[in-house]
Amino acid sequence: MISINAALIKKLRLLTGVGFMECKRALLEENGNIELSIDNLRKSGQMKVVQKLKNTTNQGAIFSKVQDHIGVIFELNCETDFVSKDNLFINLGQEIISVAFLKNINNLFDIRSYFKEKITDLIIKFGENIQISRFNIIQGDHIFSYVHRSRIGVLVSAKNLNKEILKNIAMHIVASKPEYIYPKDIPDSIFKREYNIQLELVKKYKKPINILKKIVDGRMNKFVNNISLVGQDFIVDSNKKVGQILKDNKGSIISFIRFELGEKLLK
Repeated sequence: MISINAALIKKLRLLTGVGFMECKRALLEENGNIELSIDNLRKSGQMKVVQKLKNTTNQGAIFSKVQDHIGVIFELNCETDFVSKDNLFINLGQEIISVAFLKNINNLFDIRSYFKEKITDLIIKFGENIQISRFNIIQGDHIFSYVHRSRIGVLVSAKNLNKEILKNIAMHIVASKPEYIYPKDIPDSIFKREYNIQLELVKKYKKPINILKKIVDGRMNKFVNNISLVGQDFIVDSNKKVGQILKDNKGSIISFIRFELGEKLLK
């Protein structure tokens, strides 16, 4: 039997794009014959998987859960809405959540590695690309998870807020898409970029410099409030800002994560 060395495996990998272990298996089964090994990989569906991995995945679902002071959220993608509603796809998402807690997995690389074989099997079955595109966790004493129609998911970590208020704030984050918690969290580069844009826009107005400055300051105040959670009008009570709700309840938001299906692809 021919010796299957690393150089031979590397050659097959370069030709096919298939993983190390699968290439080694194919070479062993075909006694080191490269051409037969390529056919072997094609027959096993591995070549098909590699080709499908190039396909765009803008459908799928957001999964999220809180357990033992840890919140897990991730995005599982596929190519079509049809597959995203299939029980095998949904069951995979639920299993990923369970394993993340059971195995204490807290990063994208490890969760992808753990489920590589199962995802490969589903790619072969459905004939389309499937992948875990994002995975994140939050830890804390008060965490709430909210998922809207499997398309938008939020994890919120808070202090001194009851479950009802926390749920409403999570729903608010889903609807209003804040990017930061407080205005102070906005990077200087983002603030300065918007400021310069507004400065250019008001130059066409034939008004004194001090008036133009007030216009720019007003627009910047609106910009900051629009992207800061505490500055947004609360969806449950639009007469109050989220910041006022937090103050009234003597609570605060520590952190939040918001995933919207397909937004990573758009970015």
